[in-house]
Amino acid sequence: MTVTDETKQNLEQFRNDFDLLRGEIAKVIVGQREILDDTLLALIAGGHVLLEGVPGLGKTLLVRTLADALHLAFQRIQFTPDLMPADLIGTNMVVEGQDGRHIFEFQKGPLFANVLLADEINRATPKTQSALLEAMQEHSVTVAGTTHILDEPFFVLATQNPLEMEGTYPLPEAQLDRFFCKLLVKYPESTEIETILDRTTESENPKATPVLNGERILDMSRLARTIPISDEVRRYGIALVLATHPEHELVSEPTKKYVRYGASPRGVQALILGAKIKAILDSRYHVAREDLRTMALPVLRHRLILNFEGQAEGISTDDVIAQILKHVPEDALAAA
Repeated sequence: MTVTDETKQNLEQFRNDFDLLRGEIAKVIVGQREILDDTLLALIAGGHVLLEGVPGLGKTLLVRTLADALHLAFQRIQFTPDLMPADLIGTNMVVEGQDGRHIFEFQKGPLFANVLLADEINRATPKTQSALLEAMQEHSVTVAGTTHILDEPFFVLATQNPLEMEGTYPLPEAQLDRFFCKLLVKYPESTEIETILDRTTESENPKATPVLNGERILDMSRLARTIPISDEVRRYGIALVLATHPEHELVSEPTKKYVRYGASPRGVQALILGAKIKAILDSRYHVAREDLRTMALPVLRHRLILNFEGQAEGISTDDVIAQILKHVPEDALAAA
């Protein structure tokens, strides 16, 4: 990538637009800077986000505010055990044509939006959860043999509650892997709670206004993919993902002891794309190893599957990834 004056200007505009969007959302959302940045990063990368946290932390509000700050179509689906795939995708309906004859016409479901909030996704049955698979990966849905293309950009933000697990259906590994990142929403600090109270219990009710459109998001995504990454840094990213596999030579002791399956190649793709955007936001024109380390937790934590021993001992995938980051040398796979 040649760093011309035009390139510098484009990257500066990228940062300005990112800051503009972040600032607009921050009018409503208090704190959660890391969660907000990673959500916007996934949006620009063309991925999807899984938000996990206890009720009342603003997960749904974050998604609604993001939609308010964009000139994009937004839909919210409350996942429940009785939700059917047709409730998401839509179905063929018998309607009367202009000539009086009855014909089948496809009625689009709420899935046909640019920003889709899948609220409490683990409360729906696997049959309904799987209805999202084709949409998330292919950005299309197939009904009665006909494929319907979704409008771009298409961004799924799903939420789930880690506490009330009775009567829920954990997402299968194949669907988890289709999320660009998994973000853990934490409880706010006392000062942040004060600000939340100021915004929600006083007369003023702040609201975000649209500042970017879908075409600009797609332009930013294309620009991010042009950021170069050296062979050595890319191999380091590959090594981090290979080290999540218990049978690989780069494996650390916690991985060998507690992990059943490691991350897929989608993990490497997300790691590299996220690192490229991190580099832009840090005013650099190339990817550094630190960008990969920064992205490791959000993009890999949901792609590791713990074995029985790991689950029994209460080990988290974050703990395993932290050890991998310490164990894998910076020149890993340098001779490849």
